Amino acid sequence: MKSLFNNEAHEEIISRINKLSDASEGQWGKMKVAQMLHHCQYPLKISLGRYNPDNKPNPMLKLAGIFFKKSLYNDKPWRHGLPTAKGLIVVDEKIFTEEKEVLIDLTNDFHLEKNRKSWDPHPVFGSFTHEQWGQMQYKHLDHHLRQFGV
Repeated sequence: MKSLFNNEAHEEIISRINKLSDASEGQWGKMKVAQMLHHCQYPLKISLGRYNPDNKPNPMLKLAGIFFKKSLYNDKPWRHGLPTAKGLIVVDEKIFTEEKEVLIDLTNDFHLEKNRKSWDPHPVFGSFTHEQWGQMQYKHLDHHLRQFGV
């Protein structure tokens, strides 16, 4: 699995984000492109300690997380239409250019953490290795960029 800590994978993701336009349409799901860009910021903010979801996961979600955790960073693509965690759903309108700029900045900030040694646990999935954090961030961005055809 590619990692957002890898220079080539980081450059690939930035290039793909830059191929999006306000007119890009999703091939599945309900989000518009600006909403997707905003949604993709949440996992990066969580990893960087810049966002802590208000709603604490219930025990059932934590249990489901145990079974889903490996799929966050393995090589198998996620299927289309997976449910989104309640605190990460974006329903209000967003401004494409602003959301794109923030996502690129967060992606760059995350990439700059490539030498970081310790990470706080994820609020739902718990601890990840450095390598797993990089893989999971790449995989999430890749999933949504494929959703919008780039």
